[in-house]
Amino acid sequence: MSQELEAVGIDAFDEQVYRALLARQAAAPAELAGELGAGSERVARALDRMHDRGLVGRLSGPRRRYAAIDPQHAVEALIQERTVALGRVRSAAGELAGLFEAARRGDAKEVEVVSGREALGRWFVRLQQEAKQQVRTLDRPPYALTTANPVEETAMRGGLTYRAVYAPEALEWPGVLDDIRRLVAQGKQARVLPGLRIKLAIADDSLALMPLSLDLTDVRAAVIRPSSLLDALTDYWRLCWTLATPLLAPAEPAGPGEDSAEPGEEDRLLLALLVSGLKDEAIARQLGWSVRTMRRRMSRLHDQLGAANRFQAGAIAARRGWI
Repeated sequence: MSQELEAVGIDAFDEQVYRALLARQAAAPAELAGELGAGSERVARALDRMHDRGLVGRLSGPRRRYAAIDPQHAVEALIQERTVALGRVRSAAGELAGLFEAARRGDAKEVEVVSGREALGRWFVRLQQEAKQQVRTLDRPPYALTTANPVEETAMRGGLTYRAVYAPEALEWPGVLDDIRRLVAQGKQARVLPGLRIKLAIADDSLALMPLSLDLTDVRAAVIRPSSLLDALTDYWRLCWTLATPLLAPAEPAGPGEDSAEPGEEDRLLLALLVSGLKDEAIARQLGWSVRTMRRRMSRLHDQLGAANRFQAGAIAARRGWI
């Protein structure tokens, strides 16, 4: 299945619906559902999502019908959204370099460099304690102290919101995926983004903590207070969040013609690892299966979900709340 629009936030099934609508120019969800072999409500949800993104328009009249908007203009608008977000980060590059240079000279109040694992751990706790509304993180290995965050559960019970973007490599560490599942059940929001190269924590819009390298033999981190650097890092976090795939999402009921039977715990875990972007060998290793067994189970889940590929299977499973 074609996935050319994935880079601008359109998943594989939505793109399939969009292509079918382009061929017809205008259609009702039920008409496209018959052509695609999917439930009409599922197609309608996809059309509503694309309406929100400016790819399709809702036609007037008593019937629920949609018309495709010229992709030359609609897709270009989506590209421009991503370009603007990246441009905000790029435009601050000169000032970022100046702030880091000032921090090395010791004459900048906006940036403070701390050294050592213990100092990094203390600042991470302090950042969460100083947050009033939310903590946003980019999370990837290696871990200077521990993969667990002892402050998080208590802070969430006190009303603090946590949103985290994980690198797929984080899910290979023992216990990390189980911790994420438990915390999401308590209200945390989690997504996964392949290629994530930095670690970052932001408290509200007032304080950030960013390790300066992933070398655990020389642990140094920047404590960043309100500045253009903090603004740029916040914009970068938002961009990562937009590009990331939900790891565990709220349930959405199956539409007519869709299999509503929920999978067992092993299949849920398989789907969660699949959405994370891990390779077959890594997934099989986490589950204690052979690669052949993992692929056979995945094929069965494809049939159960009515999915043509693993990206689509992960997206459908996430919308149904299976992971």
